[in-house]
Amino acid sequence: MKILVRNLDRSVSQQELLELFQPFGQVESCILVMDAATGKSKGFGFVEMPHAREAIKAIKGLNTFKVKGHGIRVKAAEA
Repeated sequence: MKILVRNLDRSVSQQELLELFQPFGQVESCILVMDAATGKSKGFGFVEMPHAREAIKAIKGLNTFKVKGHGIRVKAAEA
């Protein structure tokens, strides 16, 4: 299941994003979207988890969770 993560502080690294989701289960991929011109984070990313039950737990557990002072928004990514 692909998960959209928004409202990330721009200093959050891809590794930090990955570590947020790992306690909920297996993470297949983790991508932080970067600005091509500046090379800096755009403040959102995608996490893919192969097991829907784990992904749903991660969404419920992390939506509005504060990371570096920002309440992140986590939901299933639309196809």
